[in-house]
Amino acid sequence: MLLSDRIHAELRGQILSGALPPGAAVPSERRLSGQLGASRHAVREALKRLQESGLIRISHGGATRVRDWRHEGGLDLLLALAATGDVPPELEAERAGLELRACIGADAARRAAQRAGAAQRAEIVARAEALAAAGAPEARNVEYEGMWDAIVDGAGNVAYRLALNTLVAGQHVLVLDADRVHAELADDGTIRALAAAIAEGRADAARGLAAELLERSAA
Repeated sequence: MLLSDRIHAELRGQILSGALPPGAAVPSERRLSGQLGASRHAVREALKRLQESGLIRISHGGATRVRDWRHEGGLDLLLALAATGDVPPELEAERAGLELRACIGADAARRAAQRAGAAQRAEIVARAEALAAAGAPEARNVEYEGMWDAIVDGAGNVAYRLALNTLVAGQHVLVLDADRVHAELADDGTIRALAAAIAEGRADAARGLAAELLERSAA
């Protein structure tokens, strides 16, 4: 591990544990350098990464202070923490991620019913039919993921796409394999009804059916 990585991990741990609470002043580069036996360059790199993650606010000429990451951090922080196994257990990151997925997915279905083009609507229906015809859970999940990709594309909202990408990137936060979404995959009828609602432009019905499906994994 690089020295700047070690410094970053140590300070991040102090912030997440509350040892350095929101509003607290972070020791100066000079002091940290002396305490940790590191160059000021390594300390500076570590502090820069903490600022990029929303954990601290660097004020040139003033004290560097800890931010309230629960209120000011972004999804990239959750992904970074999950990648290193540092997510505090009390956050229940998987549950939170599944609930966010359900929220975004339900509204994406509503907007897809309003905005999707003819080709996108046809693909959503085709994926639903291919899923119903598939036997193995893994094969069904491939079609299900393809259907949701088409739904999110049809929603025409890049923020939805980026948020969902963050949740599943590297499978650090959510592992959406066939076992995890079994309760969704098992219901051909609701999946087909969702696809039909989008294809027919019934936005409210699409949102309700999508929420019914996705909340099964979040429950």
